[in-house]
Amino acid sequence: MPEREMKKRSAPSARESEEAQPQEASGKNKEGEDLKAKLDAVLDEIDEVLEDNAEEFVRNYVQKGGE
Repeated sequence: MPEREMKKRSAPSARESEEAQPQEASGKNKEGEDLKAKLDAVLDEIDEVLEDNAEEFVRNYVQKGGE
């Protein structure tokens, strides 16, 4: 009998967690989208810096006769 009581008690908590998952998932999706937007902004900034400094970067690494 104690086993049956334990099963009955665990069932409502499983249902509660199932109901909570969509809310948590939507919160995680929003966090994921925010993180993605921040990462994209950082990558765009890096691209801009590389474009601005690309010519100078190449000049510094080009071998000059005999190096």
